[in-house]
Amino acid sequence: EENKESQRNGCCGLDTKTVEDFRRRLKYFFMNPCEKYRARGRKPWKLTIQILKIAITTIQLVSFGLSNEMMVTFKDENLMTFRNLFLKGYKDHRHGSLSLYTKRDVNEHIHYIINRYTNLQNLTVGNLAYELINGDYTPLTLCQVFYRNSTIDPENDTFDIDPHIDKDCISIHPMQSLSNDTLATHPNFSLDFRRWLLSVNIYLTLKTINLQTVRHHELPDCYDFHIVIVFDNRAHSGKIKVDIENDVRIYECSDWNVEGTSGKNDYLLLSFDSVVFLACFASLILCIRSVVHGIQLQFEFSIFFSAYYNKTVSWSDRMEFVNGWYILIIVSDIMTITGSVLKIGIQTKFLTNYDVCSILLGTATMLVWVGVIRYLSFFKKYNILILTLRAALPNVFRFCVCAAIIYLGYCFCGWIVLGPYHDKFRTLAKVTECLFSLLNGDDMFSTFLRMRDKTYMVWLFSRLYLYSFISIFIYMVLSLFIALITDTYETIKHHQKDKEPVSQLQAFIAECIDQPESGRYQNTDESTCCMFSSGCFG
Repeated sequence: EENKESQRNGCCGLDTKTVEDFRRRLKYFFMNPCEKYRARGRKPWKLTIQILKIAITTIQLVSFGLSNEMMVTFKDENLMTFRNLFLKGYKDHRHGSLSLYTKRDVNEHIHYIINRYTNLQNLTVGNLAYELINGDYTPLTLCQVFYRNSTIDPENDTFDIDPHIDKDCISIHPMQSLSNDTLATHPNFSLDFRRWLLSVNIYLTLKTINLQTVRHHELPDCYDFHIVIVFDNRAHSGKIKVDIENDVRIYECSDWNVEGTSGKNDYLLLSFDSVVFLACFASLILCIRSVVHGIQLQFEFSIFFSAYYNKTVSWSDRMEFVNGWYILIIVSDIMTITGSVLKIGIQTKFLTNYDVCSILLGTATMLVWVGVIRYLSFFKKYNILILTLRAALPNVFRFCVCAAIIYLGYCFCGWIVLGPYHDKFRTLAKVTECLFSLLNGDDMFSTFLRMRDKTYMVWLFSRLYLYSFISIFIYMVLSLFIALITDTYETIKHHQKDKEPVSQLQAFIAECIDQPESGRYQNTDESTCCMFSSGCFG
């Protein structure tokens, strides 16, 4: 073996010391932070920053989550208030929207809404107020949407429809008194069901202030609620659905004063967010540098391996140099930096997009905590689990692609056949959710039960459909999925027990027996690549 290695060295123009230095350099690259510290005394800055990030990003998320919770609760409670104030007979319809079936009910509800709006100040227990623009209150706007021209005669099975849509609106100011015949006598306005009314929309704007944040030492926000009450008659089935849609604008109040506060808490929060920003930015720079260094080393190893062994480095060995954990941390840092900027904008009232900020900070914090697994991999007992997940991922992905094709086939079939007869199959989105629940053994009996009173053919098809789906996915697909993971685990465990290198890269590095404490890594530098260029590869 020594003669063969000497021959290779002579052929390439490399001495044994150069090869050993490169092997030692590769081994150092794949060491964990503690081993690198023992080898060169290099401070584990990335490890320190990641531990710091776990603490500060979690604190940031909790702080934002509490503030976001108050905002969401305030919006939801106000929406419930609007439904109880403006919808006649509303009793928390959790199983469906409020519905009307007669013309009289529709007219009564519209009059009811307008009366409640004009007398809002005498009714509400909250701090709701009308919107004031240039000294005038914003009026309530009542619009009806209908086909331009239509003649429908179900008795003779004839119709003539112009599909173009017209919209007719009137405005009613908050201080305007309303009699029962106001709508009927208003010029150019009447609810004309003969023109095949599509919908009646009532638009109104209300303002309020979220005072509950004062108890949590936060500056209260001002809210504009742009409310739309919709009488939906697009189906023309004799059932008009009534619901409230609510769009909220949050902004800083123009003039405010909170006794006993100096805005110190706001400055502390902004300072803390700035610390998070800087920590994540430093982590981002360090991780990008490590990824770039790994890619450079990958090219050096490929050139060296091609000349030294006359072999091509496999794709799996190339990917060893690209640390997936660093990629995860980079994504997490970018999301945290962006989310922190949005959070600062929200706290300073320049921005109000809570949803985007929540998604960014929540996902980033999740990735930070997932990244902790990397440091558990330094221990052999934990490392085998991580190696199993990494090795099984390609096979699992290919398996999921095949399973997804079958799954989508069942989704389309269930939607088109069972959709007209079963609420859980009414839309394609509901079908995917229902089948995923069945896949996990949830809600089986109720899914079967709802198909009992249907026609015999549909009932029989539903049984064949559900039984075959459950049998294929629970007893076959899930079992094969678990078998893939188990087989990979046994393979990794076998390699660890026998200490067999599983790749050319690991076999090459394993020939270096120098320990981190040996002191031989102190002189390992970047000059090896230059030697390669002037030797084998010049």
